[in-house]
Amino acid sequence: MPTSEKEINCYLLDQLELIERLEMVATESNADEVLKQLAIEKKFVERKLYQNPPVQG
Repeated sequence: MPTSEKEINCYLLDQLELIERLEMVATESNADEVLKQLAIEKKFVERKLYQNPPVQG
């Protein structure tokens, strides 16, 4: 389990990276419903990553 803000940020950045890779595939296959859900998931991850004040671990 992440214990520091740096570890938590790394975890969240990994999630964003995964979402972006899935977005590329969904765009190529024209999967509109998948793209909508990925946009929502990305917003949730970014909300955690860029919150103010930062996550304290």
